Amino acid sequence: MASVRTTSMSFAAAMAVVTVFTFSPPMRSQNAAQSGTKQSGAKSQGATKNQQAAPDHIYPEPVDYWKQAAAVPAKPRKTGGPAPSHDISGVWDPGEVGIQIFGAGAMPADGKPEHALPFTPAGREALNRNKPNGGNGDASLAENNDPVFICDPQGTPREDLYEMRTTQIVQTPLKIYLMYTFGRVWRVIWLDGRALPKDPEPRWYGYSVGKWVDDTTLIVETNGLDERTWLDRAGRPHSADLLVEERFHRVDHDHLELSVTINDPQMYTKPWVALDKMRFESQPDDFDVREMICAPSEYQGYEKEVGDPASSK
Repeated sequence: MASVRTTSMSFAAAMAVVTVFTFSPPMRSQNAAQSGTKQSGAKSQGATKNQQAAPDHIYPEPVDYWKQAAAVPAKPRKTGGPAPSHDISGVWDPGEVGIQIFGAGAMPADGKPEHALPFTPAGREALNRNKPNGGNGDASLAENNDPVFICDPQGTPREDLYEMRTTQIVQTPLKIYLMYTFGRVWRVIWLDGRALPKDPEPRWYGYSVGKWVDDTTLIVETNGLDERTWLDRAGRPHSADLLVEERFHRVDHDHLELSVTINDPQMYTKPWVALDKMRFESQPDDFDVREMICAPSEYQGYEKEVGDPASSK
């Protein structure tokens, strides 16, 4: 059982890893160089334009702790074959590319001209108010005002654009449930043909509706998002007018791709692609997903040890 406990990943441990990558020059430069315009998935596969290169292995492959502890025997599963029609259900893992320490996978904050976002004056002003110590930000932990660091919900679309881990998708004829590892939260995508609300009360995860555009591609639109959230770890802002488009494409039985487009005329002069076909690999149906929860008690200990080392002396 000791090996099970030592390999678990809490929110505080994940933040500690982020801090190491942010403030360690060799590690930061290595990963910044790899946060280019290629995006690969849980296993290596061909990359297309605007896709992010796979970084060195940061975290282990997804682990089912029930099976690791030999409490539950592994069951054989069906693999291979074509994509089922109108079905994205399953347990999906994107591998280490889902972490996105330096900002949205297809547009990392790495200082490259091709990744410069089309900010409006209001968007640039809002960006300057945000003080991340990740992405290309150099704020100290004391200056950092990332809302996730005080255990605010990540919200949509940041659940897609930072710490995207093993994700469970449960589908019914009426709606789809997306259940995320980070924060152990879930959201609903309605499939019943309803329109997005016109003047919605803001929500952390907004209001989402989906429509199948072919047998294997679901387009999801989300509005009504709370302005307190950031788009990604690099502190990119959004307004209440943000409209997020997610494109889920079931490539085959074992692979799913996710693309995300940001459309917010108050903050950006044109829509931009935040994820371009981030690839997920299916896991067994009986795969048990770990917890990754922001607990204030854990964060206080993390802040004492990492944010203010002198306080522990």
